[in-house]
Amino acid sequence: MGAFGDHDVIDDWNTSAAWLAGMRATHWWSERVLSGLMSYWVYQHLGNLSPAELAADPLYAKVCAAPDGTDLLRRFAAEADADPACVRWSYRRDFGRTRLLMIDTRAARVLREDGRAMLDGAEASWVRAQALADGPGAYDHLLVGSSLPWLLPPLIHDAESWNAALCRGERGGPEGRWARFAEELRQRADLEHWSAFPSSFEALTDLLAEAGSGPQAPATVCVLSGDVHHAYVAEPRWPDGGPEARVVQLTCSPLHNAIPVSVRLGFRFGWSRAGRALGRALARHGRTGGPPVTWRRTGGPWFGNQLMTLVLRGRDARLRLDQARAGGRWVTVDERDLDVRDRP
Repeated sequence: MGAFGDHDVIDDWNTSAAWLAGMRATHWWSERVLSGLMSYWVYQHLGNLSPAELAADPLYAKVCAAPDGTDLLRRFAAEADADPACVRWSYRRDFGRTRLLMIDTRAARVLREDGRAMLDGAEASWVRAQALADGPGAYDHLLVGSSLPWLLPPLIHDAESWNAALCRGERGGPEGRWARFAEELRQRADLEHWSAFPSSFEALTDLLAEAGSGPQAPATVCVLSGDVHHAYVAEPRWPDGGPEARVVQLTCSPLHNAIPVSVRLGFRFGWSRAGRALGRALARHGRTGGPPVTWRRTGGPWFGNQLMTLVLRGRDARLRLDQARAGGRWVTVDERDLDVRDRP
């Protein structure tokens, strides 16, 4: 099981409205996006569905009954591209007392600058309903899958929020030089994570707190992510003390591109005191205000080919990170319990 990543279609898919307009102006984009959606439906989406959902899927039934389902899938992909709200790629699966909620952070985006959101309204409502379905005590662990991390190094978070503010015209209007500069920077630097959609970041933060609160709160709420070519563990702090559950961001890009030393240093700097100070300066310039939570890195950053494993038994959770070494060896570089009693 998995969720959309940008490379299912193309690098930095749906970064912004300007990015999408540029793609649609090329002669090859239409075939690229339709082929990507068709391939994803066959090789990923069908495997995400439960047996009952698969049996009830009308498109699946039609494709199975057709001698050749290519045209059926192509029409479906064209409709999904023209109106992303007509199809839902997000899904929920319950495994005993563990709930897995995978969020589509690519196809469901709203890209216009005056209403920019990671998820459209209907998708956001569905995600919220699934996280809270069946009431308090429905699960011991909530796993929220998002290909893009919710919590980034604070400097990067603030830089993305600042960039989003400039792109929507906070300094000089939406057609001004700051907005033009910011759009070019957004596309060049891949500034398109949750923090680049500030209202969506806040909504997800509120949902995670609500899902993890109350006398029957789950033991853990874990956001599972990749994308950033390294691994780390980050944990938030709410001003009011936060939810009863232990909430963690678990990020791991298992097979990564070679990362230059300068980029590694940049990621480390993003967590540093100086990096946080620079981020606050950007926030002041963009008039973004502060995020609803603060957070700190409690593990990593780790670079290399690696796998992060989360083992759940009852209300216990244990995390392990293994890295590949020369000669085909696997080495465990971190192992810890995610116990609410040990919450930082």
